[in-house]
Amino acid sequence: MACTTILVGKKASYDNSTMIARNDDGFFDEKKLIVVNPKDQPQKYKSKIGKLEIELPSNPLRYTSTPSVNPKKGIWAANGINEANVAMTATETITSNHRVLGADPYVIGKKKNEPWGIGEEDLVVLVLPYIKTAREGVIRLGQLLEKYGTYEPNGIAFADENEIWWLETIGGHHFIARRVKDDEYVIMPNQFGIDTFDLEDAFSKQEENICSPDLKEFISKYHLDGNNDNKFNPRLIFGSHSDQDHVYNTPRAWFMARYFNPRTYKWDGENADFTPESDDIPWSLKPERKIGVDEVKYILSSYYQGTPYNPYSKTAQKSGIYRSIGINRTGVMAILQIRDYVPNEIKALEWICFGPNSFNTVLPLYTNVNKFPSYVSSTTLKVDTKTFYWSSRLIAALVDPYYGDGIQLITRYQEATLNKGMALVNKFDEEFIKSKDLKVLDKANKEICAMGEEETSKALFNVLRLASTKMKNGYNRSDN
Repeated sequence: MACTTILVGKKASYDNSTMIARNDDGFFDEKKLIVVNPKDQPQKYKSKIGKLEIELPSNPLRYTSTPSVNPKKGIWAANGINEANVAMTATETITSNHRVLGADPYVIGKKKNEPWGIGEEDLVVLVLPYIKTAREGVIRLGQLLEKYGTYEPNGIAFADENEIWWLETIGGHHFIARRVKDDEYVIMPNQFGIDTFDLEDAFSKQEENICSPDLKEFISKYHLDGNNDNKFNPRLIFGSHSDQDHVYNTPRAWFMARYFNPRTYKWDGENADFTPESDDIPWSLKPERKIGVDEVKYILSSYYQGTPYNPYSKTAQKSGIYRSIGINRTGVMAILQIRDYVPNEIKALEWICFGPNSFNTVLPLYTNVNKFPSYVSSTTLKVDTKTFYWSSRLIAALVDPYYGDGIQLITRYQEATLNKGMALVNKFDEEFIKSKDLKVLDKANKEICAMGEEETSKALFNVLRLASTKMKNGYNRSDN
């Protein structure tokens, strides 16, 4: 899946929360937000793509999910938070190289209906209901990869209130995972990302590094270590640096790092430390300022604003030559936030939005519930303005051709919903702390969705009116 991910350590965030977020950039996939209760979790899982049947543990936790509405290619749960307040986003499709894939090929079925490995379609369902910490997520997924293998390269994030872990697959059966430093953020644009790794820690205490148990032997046997400076750089060994990366992947990393660290490095001009086509943009950085939910939403909605690459600019010299972060085919984006300063029952918030991020908005929902309001959970394949998904996609499609006139309408819409959403979270946090009544969370989600529906309806009206006035068959008597 052609996605973009950002991970924010708790000391890098504005409120000491962990945040993991990802654009799920499928091919205009219809999405919804649901709760999967333990009774609805299968005992035996069968994938649509890999044809693999897996017996699952008998004690699943409740978890949220953003599955595809059309089940023809599988569930594709994408991301979620379970009742232990552990978050998971899966997956960021990454890259590899011929040396790795020659040594450990992807698992591919040779015959029709022959079972083969696991992939993005499967991972949330196979892992999230059975873990109680982010570290447990790495361990469970690592065991599944070792046993069943995968047919594609993927990066997966796990978070709890204390830690964030990032796992990247290596070939068909291997993996590497690192704990995100508390005071740093991580940027991932569809490439193998980890650029430093402590093998000594991975094969001893595993405090911040975990990997396949045979990784050292694997590297040695197949002569994979091409580093010249005696430093172990996984990105150089397991990843890619192709011409396609330089227009599709690395520019996104450049823009994200440039936004959060504008003075740390020189990003523009002839003597820039990093350019949009640099292969060595750091995987993680300490931000120059604390990162808020609004900034995570902004960066995952961005399209090179203020640079020569903005596809909406009429004057940018290199408009549209690089793949934007906010892109037309996004199905869902979720910012999964775990807060350590409130009771367990309300630690987890799932900030959800659908459709192209450049023109949509995000709503905060409490995850410790048995179901979500129909506005976010009842998407069907039929276009319906009573759902958040279809309303969001309609707004984007209508305003995109008239960006110059319409962006102010979108900005007002986004600011209104974010301001009101934050206010409602503060209100219902306090109400729950006073009452200890879980019914407050259903009430909160209902009110937040009602607010979102009202503001989205206003925005849809405004952009529809704008698009109507711009129709080519417009004519008045005064036009004579």
